[in-house]
Amino acid sequence: MAGDPGHEPPAAPVSAAPEGAAAPAPLPQTEIQRLPAGWKPLVRLARPTQWAKGAFVLVGPLYARVDGEPVSWVAVAGAFLALGFASSAGYVLNDLRDAPADRMHPRKRRRPIASDEVSPSRAWRFALLLFALSTCSLGLTWVGAGGTATLWLGACVLAYAVNVWAYTLRLKHEVILDVMSLSMGFVIRVLAGCAAASVAPSTWLLNSTLFLAMFLAFGKRLGERRTLGDAADGARAVQSVYTDHLLRMMVVMSAVATLVTYAGYVQTRDDFAASGGFNLLWFTTIPATFALLRCIVLVEKGDFDDPTELATGDRPFQIAAVLFAALTLIAFAAGAEG
Repeated sequence: MAGDPGHEPPAAPVSAAPEGAAAPAPLPQTEIQRLPAGWKPLVRLARPTQWAKGAFVLVGPLYARVDGEPVSWVAVAGAFLALGFASSAGYVLNDLRDAPADRMHPRKRRRPIASDEVSPSRAWRFALLLFALSTCSLGLTWVGAGGTATLWLGACVLAYAVNVWAYTLRLKHEVILDVMSLSMGFVIRVLAGCAAASVAPSTWLLNSTLFLAMFLAFGKRLGERRTLGDAADGARAVQSVYTDHLLRMMVVMSAVATLVTYAGYVQTRDDFAASGGFNLLWFTTIPATFALLRCIVLVEKGDFDDPTELATGDRPFQIAAVLFAALTLIAFAAGAEG
């Protein structure tokens, strides 16, 4: 999600942490650390782990394929790469603008630009390279789906870049609009996947994506207040307006909206039924509900300052996600046989 950076592998800090902040953890031994030294900070700057959010590009094509519509996965791969490179470029632009404030943050001060591992001029050149790679990726969609799909995908990538720049320059400092901008980044990913696959996105799909993304964004705001305490206002200016009570209410509201919207979608898909006529897709609401409620509990406790970390850091959440995927596949199979 552009402008709201994820948790890249940390680099060694170059300045003392603010008073009361915990000492940085030792650096993990990762594949990134084995790259040539000149590229290590650039790879971290691009936030490759955040490409996992590109999974939203695949949602529309996957559901379309289940419904029997032909999908060019070469074209979809082009959408995934185009949005991935564009998001990485957005992180670079965000870090260029936020470097002074990041140097005062106990975790963000380790970022390559804030820690002076990457100079601003080099970061600008790297951002331009990433944008160029994003544009080149549209060629895959041209090969797989033709000019019309490529045109729509290009419009989505442009909209994504404009949204990133608006967030970086202004919207990140505006209450509610900051979360709406972040959420639209996910919605645009879904639209891009549908454009590449030449399928029309359903309103159920877009609504579920919007509310889920809002839940994640509000959850991150609340998580920051739990982990940073009084320092949250200094780490993110908009936190001076948000309060714990307000964020709790918004997290719960967006979680409920997500579940109600998804339940509405399930109710419309009676074609996912076994021979007895029961809609097997209903079972997916159980792990989905558990996962969202688990997110709320762990963020409220301060175990995570970003709900997206649960994907790699919490085993019960991972089990729920796998179970959701497995039950969905079973329902899809039953629908295909029917």
